[in-house]
Amino acid sequence: MTADSLTFRAFAVSRHRLAYDGAGVTTLVGGYGCPLACRYCINSVCADPSFRPRTYTVSALFDTVRIDDLYFTATGGGVTFGGGEPLLQAPFIAAFIRYAREQGVTWRFNLETSLAVPSALFDALVPEGITAEECPIDEFIVDVKDMDPTIYERYTGQPSDRMRRNLTRLAALCPDRVTVRVPFIPGYNTAADGDRSEEILRGMGFVRIERFTYITDRNKDAR
Repeated sequence: MTADSLTFRAFAVSRHRLAYDGAGVTTLVGGYGCPLACRYCINSVCADPSFRPRTYTVSALFDTVRIDDLYFTATGGGVTFGGGEPLLQAPFIAAFIRYAREQGVTWRFNLETSLAVPSALFDALVPEGITAEECPIDEFIVDVKDMDPTIYERYTGQPSDRMRRNLTRLAALCPDRVTVRVPFIPGYNTAADGDRSEEILRGMGFVRIERFTYITDRNKDAR
């Protein structure tokens, strides 16, 4: 199997991003498709069956993003795979990173993910038994929604089992490379729920925890 036998379905490729998607200047590659049905999804196009995502081979995506090689190299930035849920296309991401490294680039590779995928997909990118040094991802940016299983399922429409299992793997492998996002979601959780989530996450060994509030119709007029 060659690298270009794999393809990636993207709803967007967004250049020159700063601060939110990893260190330095990044290009965000938004993967089409998501296993969750979050009430306040900001990329609902990922679940729109009428939307036609753009399809890339490994080399085609590399040629698309390498236009910003100078920015990546100068700022310590690189490529961030987001979504939707990029881990639904984990074999492609693994192949893309291998191909990029073979081209000699020194970019960082980040992953914005819910981790809500089967173990087989997580393992395709982060194989069981590897060391932190062997992990192809430089930073994981994980939106856990809420660590309470009832709140999580009510908001996402799915059980939290997959997310928690994969999060436990990251806690054992490379907690220092993980930024965990814990949102306050109006109508679904409270600040106290967020405190409990943060306590659980710190107990797992995570130290980079971002608390923030989703802006929705419930609270946008109060900004």
